[in-house]
Amino acid sequence: MAEQELVKTYPVKAKLKPNTNTSESNPESRFWKSFKPQPLGKPLISSITSLSFSPISPHDFAATHSATVTLFSSQTIEPKSTISAFSDTATSASYRSDGRLIAAGSHSGVIKVFDVKSRTSLRHLRNHSRPVHLVKFPRVDKLHLISGGDDAVVKYWDVATETPIYNLLGHKDYVRCGDGSPASDDMFVTGSYDHSIKVWDVRVSSNRTSVMDLKHGSPVEDVIFLPSGGLIATAGGNSVKIWDVIGGGKLLYSMESHNKTVTSICVGKIGKEGGEEARILSVSLDGYLKAFDYGKFKITYSMRFPSPLLSVAFSPDTSTRIVGSSNGIIYAGKRKTKKTEDNALMELEPVKRSLRPSYFRYFQRGQNEKPTEGDYAIMKPKKVKLSAHDKLLKKFRHKEALVAVLEGKNPEEVVAVMEELVARKKLMRCVSNLEIEELGLLLGFLQKYSTVPRFAGLLLRLTKKVVEMRVEDINGFDDTLKGHIRNLKRSVDEEIRVQECLQEVQGIISPLLRIAGRTTPTSISS
Repeated sequence: MAEQELVKTYPVKAKLKPNTNTSESNPESRFWKSFKPQPLGKPLISSITSLSFSPISPHDFAATHSATVTLFSSQTIEPKSTISAFSDTATSASYRSDGRLIAAGSHSGVIKVFDVKSRTSLRHLRNHSRPVHLVKFPRVDKLHLISGGDDAVVKYWDVATETPIYNLLGHKDYVRCGDGSPASDDMFVTGSYDHSIKVWDVRVSSNRTSVMDLKHGSPVEDVIFLPSGGLIATAGGNSVKIWDVIGGGKLLYSMESHNKTVTSICVGKIGKEGGEEARILSVSLDGYLKAFDYGKFKITYSMRFPSPLLSVAFSPDTSTRIVGSSNGIIYAGKRKTKKTEDNALMELEPVKRSLRPSYFRYFQRGQNEKPTEGDYAIMKPKKVKLSAHDKLLKKFRHKEALVAVLEGKNPEEVVAVMEELVARKKLMRCVSNLEIEELGLLLGFLQKYSTVPRFAGLLLRLTKKVVEMRVEDINGFDDTLKGHIRNLKRSVDEEIRVQECLQEVQGIISPLLRIAGRTTPTSISS
């Protein structure tokens, strides 16, 4: 009777293995996955050379492709209007701080400034002799413009008079990217194919010299100021590098996670608008979008797209993420907020009359009725379904439970039952009472799974004891058992050979790993 009181009421379960994929439980991963893809209809004519969000709500965005600038609504992710006033490929669209004007460069060397609402061309800036790939309005200043082109010249424009105030020289190759400082409208940074990054201050750069020079080590495809204004991020080759401008241009970290050239980077905020946590979003020709936490120097999210990527942008209100590809497709993601979901439900669901305790229908509610805050929900306990071996274990028929689970051929369940029998101190008694056919089942299972790393700790010890205990039956007249033993010996010999090879490989790479562990990221990049 004492044994009957210890009967298990739940089925035997296999041990849970550690799950290496923690992305589902990671709050940041859930944040990036909340951007649901939005269809944009047909692909645009050619590659998306740049993407830019308006700084003013509702934060519409512009995409340059072919000889066109297309303006999209950030609410519906649909084209609103098209500007086709270019004679050559359009590049680098940039909104002014008030969102009323937009400027874009072109391969013809002309920079055009348009009124966003009427799409009227207001200014033509014609001083570059080669294609212009950098056009940028300062963060707050509405009167000036920064540009850079394949003529290796950086220009600081007075937009109203269509004249360049400064021609800043210093780059020796194509100027392809740049950004304005969030700390001062007089400072900006540019990147070039001569591998250099130059920080300019128009208050002291009138003599055409930069205030700081950095070397990325490969052609610079994109450069941005981080929100603090004291750090900049540069993209070129397969790396994204973080530089400390206030600390004299010190290299803080080099992220080399992409397999091909990184083509564009931007800053994306995590959480609510104006949140403190920011990430660097980078896209590459390998088709990957990666989110990089530059505070902890680690990649927090990665996403694969089916084509090479050329541009990326993230809306200031953290609701929209857009990625431009080389085949003219814009991959837009719109994040659903709780407020928008509640509004959608209010529009779709009719208003229902609430039930009160004074109504008769209140006491006639069915089991599918959702409980209110003051109700007590009494749940009927679910019946536990037991498998054959669990029912036998419940009745303390240990040998029959072991045979039943061996016939089921599920290795996780077999090992779980064996561990339960070990806990009950009945496993070896079951083995000693097995018939010849049942012993064949056990030896066949041990031969197949004893060298599997997940089960080897238990099964190898059990194999040794089974062979020692049933040696007379194995050496008897039954050739089947001898065949199992031969196969078992062959499997163990093969596993030993594999382990010896792995030890040789470990001996080769261990010194290399120790050397790599002593090498700092800064020394590697230099």
